[in-house]
Amino acid sequence: MREQKNLKDKKRIVFKIGTSTLTHAETGGLDLVKMEKFVRILTDLHNQGKEIVVVSSGAIGVGRKALGLKERPEERSLKQACAAVGQSRLMMVYEKLFSEYNQHTAQILMTKITIANDTSRHNAQNTFRELLDIGVIPIVNENDTVATDEIDFGDNDFLSAIVSAIVKADLLVLLSDIDGLYTDDPNTNPKAERIPFVEHITDEMLGMAKGPVSDIGTGGMSSKVGAAGIANDAGADMAIINGNDMDNINRLFAGEDIGTLFEAHKTRHFHLKNYLDR
Repeated sequence: MREQKNLKDKKRIVFKIGTSTLTHAETGGLDLVKMEKFVRILTDLHNQGKEIVVVSSGAIGVGRKALGLKERPEERSLKQACAAVGQSRLMMVYEKLFSEYNQHTAQILMTKITIANDTSRHNAQNTFRELLDIGVIPIVNENDTVATDEIDFGDNDFLSAIVSAIVKADLLVLLSDIDGLYTDDPNTNPKAERIPFVEHITDEMLGMAKGPVSDIGTGGMSSKVGAAGIANDAGADMAIINGNDMDNINRLFAGEDIGTLFEAHKTRHFHLKNYLDR
C-alpha cells in the first residue's frame, strides 16, 4: 500500500460537491449546517493562500424541493424549470454563507459549447484566471436551463474534471457519500476494501465502479473514475473523500489515509475537446 501523497502544498484546487452531500436525504432540503462548514473550511484554505473553485450540484434538487415535487423530474422541460428556480436559491445561500467570512464569490454556468467553441473556451479560461487573481471563489454549475441532450455534461463529476483542466488545477477533490473507490460495492459486500491510491486507472477498476444509487444525484462511482481519468490526463491529482463529514477535507490535506487518491500523469498534447464525446 502506498502512503497518502502530500497535498498540503497544492495551490489551485477544485472542489466538487454533489446534491446528495448538500441536502438532507429525508426531505431533499439543503443541509445548512454542512454547507456552512464546507464554506468555512474553503474560506480558511483560501486564507492560507490557496486558489479555490467550487463545482456545485444542487440546482435541480433545490428547485424540486421548492416546487414540492416528490420525485426527481425526468422530462427535460421540468428539469430546466427546477434548475431555473433552484439555481438562484442555491447561489443566494452560498453568497450569504461566504459573505459571513468576507469572501467574494462569482457564479459561472457552463455547457459543452463553452468547451467545444475555441473562443468561448478561451473566454472561460480568462474569466477564471481574473477571478482567481483577485481572490474570488468561482462557483460553477452546468447551465441546466438551456442545455440539451447534445450539449449537456450529464453529471458534475465530468464537469468538475473539465473545469480542473480549464483552470490548470493542481488537485480535484470530489466530495461523495462514500469513502472512496472500493474493490466492490461496500453497500452490498461487507468484504469490499477501499483502494487508497491509484497510480493508473485500469479496466478492472472501471468494472468495480457502480452507477448512481440515489434518486437525488446523477453521478455514481463510474462517473468519478471517469472524471479522474480526465483530471489526471490534464495534470491534476484527484481525490474522492466522504463529504458527509466535512472535516475530511482537513484530514486530506493533513496527509491522513482517507478516501482514494488518483495520481496525475499529464498527457502530452492534452486537449479538452477530445474528451467531450465520452
